[in-house]
Amino acid sequence: MATESTPATVSSSTESSATPTEWRTVRPINKAAVAEDLSASSAKMEEEEILHASMKAGSVAQIVVAAIAVVGLIYLLKVVLVTVFTAMLLAFALEPMVHQLQRLRIPRPLGALLAVLLLIAVAVGSTHFFYSRAVDFATELPKYSSKIRGTISGLRAQTSKIEESTKSVIASPKLNNRPVPVEIQESPGLAHIISAGSGTLGDLLLAISFVPFLVYFMLTWKDHVHANTVHLFPKEHRLVAHRTVARISEMIRSFITGNLIIGVVNALISGVVFWRLGIPYFYFLGAISGFVSLIPYLGVVLALLPPLAAGIGILDKTGVMTVVLTVVGLHILTTNVVFPKVVGKRLQLNPLAVTLALLFWAWIWGAMGLILAVPLVAMTKIICDYTDSLRSFGAWLGD
Repeated sequence: MATESTPATVSSSTESSATPTEWRTVRPINKAAVAEDLSASSAKMEEEEILHASMKAGSVAQIVVAAIAVVGLIYLLKVVLVTVFTAMLLAFALEPMVHQLQRLRIPRPLGALLAVLLLIAVAVGSTHFFYSRAVDFATELPKYSSKIRGTISGLRAQTSKIEESTKSVIASPKLNNRPVPVEIQESPGLAHIISAGSGTLGDLLLAISFVPFLVYFMLTWKDHVHANTVHLFPKEHRLVAHRTVARISEMIRSFITGNLIIGVVNALISGVVFWRLGIPYFYFLGAISGFVSLIPYLGVVLALLPPLAAGIGILDKTGVMTVVLTVVGLHILTTNVVFPKVVGKRLQLNPLAVTLALLFWAWIWGAMGLILAVPLVAMTKIICDYTDSLRSFGAWLGD
């Protein structure tokens, strides 16, 4: 019995050991196919990277071209845009008066008309006053010509000494130079100058004539324009648009009010100091210096020119130092202490952004660009603060 069971056991063990070997299937690795797949995937990834890089470069090029086109359009429409923005600032300045008249049951169109008429009267009166003072100052300027001439001659003498010493150090060899023919041309007369500038003067007068009408219609159609401006946006963005427009309006109103109050205070203080120093037309020069000093960073230099020019031959070193300290001190005090408290947190811009804005808008629009640069960059910051994709740029503009 034992001998018969042994082959069966051996055979079963043999079958069980042979069965797994039959299930195994050995598949050789195709190295060429794997290398081909890797090369295809790397080529595909390279094509995608090239595509993304080309798309990014194309978008950057489009942004650059669009920015150049916008700058060119702003420059070409200089007269129109300056007129519109000036009318907007004046309309915001007159809005509280129209609102108070409306509370007294005066219709808004009539209140806007009264405000515009008052604006025209103030503009005509101030223009006549400052023009008369400027003419009187120019008429009496020859009285101080000897003192001015003496100061300038002293500066010329020092300059000539420096020039002679420089020539003696750096002496060029004498050459037999041929005489240069000189052509004498007659200086253009007054009629030629007026005719040459008549185009620019005509454009300026045309733009000024539009300002009262724009201010009147902006005041009378304020609610209509505000509501329809908000409705230009989709429904899901109208609340944000409403808050943005409201904040811009509040910022411009506080900016104008703060500048007006600070400018009057600066003009009064400067006028008193100039009067004590004996500078002629101190009230005229004080008003110019006080309001010009409101221009950020550049205003302190421009505000020093009128009193120092009028004080040539009158002011001694102490007087000059007094003028410089007064103008610079008022500028620093108003820029860093008074102006932030009057305007508040609605106009917190960093100095680099303000300086770049002044440079850009002065290059585009000239003198009016210096006046409109700060409210324009403040409007840009408010819009960026309420736009998700531009909040980083708004944070960069902020203080």
